[in-house]
Amino acid sequence: MVNRALIRNLENDPDIESMFAAATATFDEVGLFPETGGASDFDAGKIVEGRILRVEDGMVMVDIGFKSEGSVPAEEWREGEEPPQVGQLVSVLIQDLEDEQAGPDDGGMVRITKTGADRLKQWNDVISKLKEGDPVTGTVERKIKGGLLVDIGGVKVFLPASQVDIRRPSDIGDYIGRTVQCEVLKIDEARRNIVVSRRSLIERQREEDREALLKELEVGQSRKGVVKNIADFGAFVDLGGIDGLLHITDMSWERIGHPSEMVAIDQEIEVMVLHIDREKKKIALGLKQKGASPWDNVEEKYPVGSNHKGSVVNVMSYGAFVKLEPGIEGLVHISEMSWTRRVNHPSELVNIGDEISVVILGVDKAGQQLSLGMKQTQENPWTRVAEKYPVDQIVEGKVRNLTNYGAFVELEEGIDGLLHVSDMSWTRKISHPNEMLEKGQAVRCKILSVDQERRRIALGMKQLDDDPWNSNIPAKYQPGQIVSGTVTKITNFGVFVGLEDGLEGLLHISELADHKVENPEDVVKVGEKIEVKILRVDTDDRKIGLSRKRVTWAEDDLSGAPNINNDGTPAAPPKEKKARGELKGGLGGGGPLIAPPTP
Repeated sequence: MVNRALIRNLENDPDIESMFAAATATFDEVGLFPETGGASDFDAGKIVEGRILRVEDGMVMVDIGFKSEGSVPAEEWREGEEPPQVGQLVSVLIQDLEDEQAGPDDGGMVRITKTGADRLKQWNDVISKLKEGDPVTGTVERKIKGGLLVDIGGVKVFLPASQVDIRRPSDIGDYIGRTVQCEVLKIDEARRNIVVSRRSLIERQREEDREALLKELEVGQSRKGVVKNIADFGAFVDLGGIDGLLHITDMSWERIGHPSEMVAIDQEIEVMVLHIDREKKKIALGLKQKGASPWDNVEEKYPVGSNHKGSVVNVMSYGAFVKLEPGIEGLVHISEMSWTRRVNHPSELVNIGDEISVVILGVDKAGQQLSLGMKQTQENPWTRVAEKYPVDQIVEGKVRNLTNYGAFVELEEGIDGLLHVSDMSWTRKISHPNEMLEKGQAVRCKILSVDQERRRIALGMKQLDDDPWNSNIPAKYQPGQIVSGTVTKITNFGVFVGLEDGLEGLLHISELADHKVENPEDVVKVGEKIEVKILRVDTDDRKIGLSRKRVTWAEDDLSGAPNINNDGTPAAPPKEKKARGELKGGLGGGGPLIAPPTP
């Protein structure tokens, strides 16, 4: 260490000055510090040359021509380098300068490093030859946060994990020790950082290969490729610079659940080019097209109407898919599964793996579709319905469903008949079937009509008995007769009076009392029992006219009584009774849905 206090005490001593002049009279400074100059050459961050003064205790003392010496650890001389020797010139990097005003005890050595100088020289050497976009080759040294550290000519550069390959590898540590070629993405001279990319070089090369390959490819060609990726919908195959999609439907003529059943990653396969979109650079590939299609002779092998056995391979809500042979499948629609059974879901009848018999209903060779039927393998029970259920036969069934217009009665599984509201009672006015029936109830009916072609059967309950309007009612209720009844309903035009179960007569407002009645409720109440006189019995329109005011008349003239409909409107003159038509259709109206032919 320099003793600056001692120097200040002796700096004006004439003996010292004369001795120094004599000692340095013949001293040649040239070669001692060949690379150094004035004080301005000594700045932190600069590389300077110095001479090794001594080597001791693992430290190398170096004189760089500055006012103080510097020390460098001997370990900075790498293995293979010439070891440090006294008098040897060495390049070092100034890390820090000692303050010239420091006191005697503050030290005075300058901080220097040989390793830093070597690295800076390497950096400058690399930077002088590189620019962004240039290719470089280096060795992957280790894995660091976010990527890899690559050594290119002694300079460490950063290779981000996203730039290692086109598809990010599962473990970038597999690249340690490998020599890789990259492209310089960014140079930051201030921070001495270089970022490189291996992916960009690969993509550029693939683009060149892709352009060349696209010029060669033609639809129908067979090409070898390597499976690079597998998805649920297919596999991507590298044809040597460009990837093509091998869709799952083009892997096999048979049904497969997942592409992995046919191919594996890195597997080399031979495929056929199906389609090329040169603008979008997309290629569709096929594997099954390399073999003959089983659909080529499907019309000859599976003619419409022929019977075959097959295996159920899939069940959907709308039907079941049946495999007849490898690559040939058909659909049995839910409506083609049973003639009579109401199938809510195909799984009620079939399950995957079941062996079943089917009939070919339709063949679409172009669309590669077969329409199959299960029920066609059995006799259609409707072909024997007219024979089994003749008109006028009395049958028993169970009410399966109620609608506004009637009840569906199940005669046997899948065979229903319609019991219309108008065919439930001769006398009762039924607004809804639930007034007489309930779901699941067992009933007896008569077959009124059978339409085998339209699969309809008309049923009747009232037809089990004779029509009371043809005999019983006209005989029991005659004009001029006084009877008792119960008020069932009051309207603005009159009162309905129940004479017996299901049989009502209309007491018009004009026949309530001798005086004019504005509101029928002023005279009678619902549920009240009253006596009335029969004015008329109309068997054609099935109605009875009543009068209350004429009950006490001694001699009754019925000719003046009004003829009123049940809705209060004047009745039309009596018409000749119409014969029933064979089919009334619709909801029925005032009679059976399907009437028997007139003899």
